[in-house]
Amino acid sequence: MKNSTKIQLGQHGPFVSKLGLGCMRMSSIWGGSTPDETESIATIQEALDRGINFLNTGDFYGAGHNEMLVGKAIKGRRDDAFISVKFGAIFHNGQAIGMDLRPIAIKNFINYSLTRLGIETIDLYQPSRMDNSVPAEDIIGTVADLIKEGKVRHIGVSEITADQLRKANDIYPISALEIGYSLADRQIERELLPTAKELGIGVVAFANTAEGLLTGEMKAPLAENDYRNHFSRFQGENLIHNLEKVDVLTQLASDKGYTPTQVAIAWVKEQGDHIMPLVSMSRRSRLPENTAAMAIVFTPEEMNTLNTTFAIGAIRGGTYLQR
Repeated sequence: MKNSTKIQLGQHGPFVSKLGLGCMRMSSIWGGSTPDETESIATIQEALDRGINFLNTGDFYGAGHNEMLVGKAIKGRRDDAFISVKFGAIFHNGQAIGMDLRPIAIKNFINYSLTRLGIETIDLYQPSRMDNSVPAEDIIGTVADLIKEGKVRHIGVSEITADQLRKANDIYPISALEIGYSLADRQIERELLPTAKELGIGVVAFANTAEGLLTGEMKAPLAENDYRNHFSRFQGENLIHNLEKVDVLTQLASDKGYTPTQVAIAWVKEQGDHIMPLVSMSRRSRLPENTAAMAIVFTPEEMNTLNTTFAIGAIRGGTYLQR
């Protein structure tokens, strides 16, 4: 069944699918193995068949591999896809080494992205962070120039503060804000989300399961080689405490006949008509479950249970999302 629910990006922006497909996991990002490319392409194409047209990638995902993969998947059906691209992060040997948001660099990045994607225009183009060493006027202004050139349709921003969002929107209307958001990471509800809503900016919310914490599958302690051990919320007593909170989510999900992951995605979806859950997948087998999550509705009592259990500060320890 097609996901017919739409979300508008910006006050006068485009309507796209309420559920977004994150393509990052389809490429080797942190030096790990690369998922099966044929399966990844098939996943994108089936998502499009289901009406999920928002595809999120970055020019630094797999050193360009991700864009080339997306390009193969949408070949011959460009009009079915809405392409969102992040730029500006610099990687070397799988390690992030900085940002480059100089106008000359942005003008270079866009042409490589268009070539790898095999398209003439990127629908949503956004800096992956805002770099304080480059004035916002130069960053946003350069992307605005790319709109005039026909290489970009809409401007987005990612992982910024409320003040930065206002400033960027003053320079040129911002269509979308990409930010981590989940039951376990609600700090943005204080300032950033209200600001986006006030300005009419769509919110593309990633990390809906908080690095797997909310899947109901995590056990303490994590394996020694698990990358999440670097984050304090997954360490020692913090993890034990946090998993006790997740038990409430798991029970509620079970009572409703869904998985904890589905309920976590649905909770994000329910936070506003302007908020899109962005779910990373690299296998077709994940599509039915994640698509079904968009049909979940909550009773007031269920929503109260989730909001109380996962109130701001209820999850102990920080992640890279908490700046």
